Amino acid sequence: MSNSSLFAVVVLIWGSTWLAITFQFGEVDPIISVGLRFTLAAIILGLFCFFRKLSLGLPSHIHFKMAGAGLCLYALDYTLLYHSQQYILSAIVAVMSSCMVYINVVLRRVLLKKPMRREVVIGASLGMLGITLIFLPEFAKIKADHLLLIGIALAFTSFFFASLGNVVSERILDHGTPVIQMNFWAMSYGVVFILACALIQGVEWRVPTSPAYYLSMLYLSVFGSVLAFGAYMKLVKQMGSDKSAYVVLVYPIVALILSTVFEGYQWHLEAIIGVCVVLVGNGIAMGKIPLPAFTTSTHHQG
Repeated sequence: MSNSSLFAVVVLIWGSTWLAITFQFGEVDPIISVGLRFTLAAIILGLFCFFRKLSLGLPSHIHFKMAGAGLCLYALDYTLLYHSQQYILSAIVAVMSSCMVYINVVLRRVLLKKPMRREVVIGASLGMLGITLIFLPEFAKIKADHLLLIGIALAFTSFFFASLGNVVSERILDHGTPVIQMNFWAMSYGVVFILACALIQGVEWRVPTSPAYYLSMLYLSVFGSVLAFGAYMKLVKQMGSDKSAYVVLVYPIVALILSTVFEGYQWHLEAIIGVCVVLVGNGIAMGKIPLPAFTTSTHHQG
């Protein structure tokens, strides 16, 4: 698949998972829901490798990195994100998620010694502006209290670990590690960390009674984890973790479209302008809209 197709797959699926995640709240502690989601995803990937006779054997130094990716990208990222959404509006989460691109750019430079790409930084800045415009009316509903600060802290920490996991994954893929096998091991390690944390915290295990919980769990595992992360990691491999992270600025638009259909979301002028700004930023970040080159001229006096 082309990079554009992979990008579209990730955006469409993750844009729809925002709605699916809402059915995970209530009966079960978020850490258990995250653990079950990635347990099912890892089982599916393991079975796929078994029936396709794909070897899961990888060097020990790669396993060490995959454990790190699993801890950051699946255990810490999603557990903190699920908890944050119980304290703050999804609008704040969406705007804060734009910082992932900047964090990716910096970590990629520091840890992988790869250059900061001008088009990604400029595109991300436009994307952040666009997302802010889209959710501007929602900020009027914000009540400044300690719960808001807790939610913001959890969300930011979540995005930091997501970015760190992205950069570690890029490093793993640079070694030539196949995407499917990497995702299997990273998710498996992530599940171990998640369940260990649940046991240490003494989290109560409950059996959900809502059919919507199980249906949304199936969707999140198969589509949101197996397929979307498979496509996303191919993007990381082919484009780099900095450009790939721009999906977090685009899939909220898909979430809004679905919200329009299922929840009666009312579009406003700022949202329409915001969508256009995000799309322009995406075009710049992906290199579809070229930026003027910097030129330096030297003047000699004679």
